[in-house]
Amino acid sequence: MNRLKLPLLSLACALPLAACAATPEALKPYPAAADGYSRHVIELPAQANEAEHKVEIIAGKTLEVDCNQQRLGGQWQEKTVEGWGYGYYELGQVGPAMSTLMACPDSSRKQAFVRVGGEPQLVRYNSKLPLVIYAPKDVEVRYRVWSAASETSVAPRQ
Repeated sequence: MNRLKLPLLSLACALPLAACAATPEALKPYPAAADGYSRHVIELPAQANEAEHKVEIIAGKTLEVDCNQQRLGGQWQEKTVEGWGYGYYELGQVGPAMSTLMACPDSSRKQAFVRVGGEPQLVRYNSKLPLVIYAPKDVEVRYRVWSAASETSVAPRQ
């Protein structure tokens, strides 16, 4: 009977740690941010069916822009914490803003968030681990959660 209590007690003590994903203890396996970079940590709330959700990571800068569409150059990389298997994301150097360079009806300018271009960075939703992102210090990291519709449609056969 004592042999049974010890594993159950160990399991009970480990459960609260999983619920607090962004604690300093949970971040220990992840590397420190390199010079010129910041580490961003997103703690996601538990969902009933996490497979029906994705997280979009959005990086960019607030810049003064005109009426043209703007985007920044940059490359995302998914990396793994060696020995742990935990994934994290790193944004390489962010290039200068690119624009459509079309003529604007007026010369007004405004402050706007300009995102890093390319394909959206959609990642798996997992509330049990922190979502860790490394980006240059002058880059802001935002995110949004995508959810699948509850109903599905049948594709017609042809």
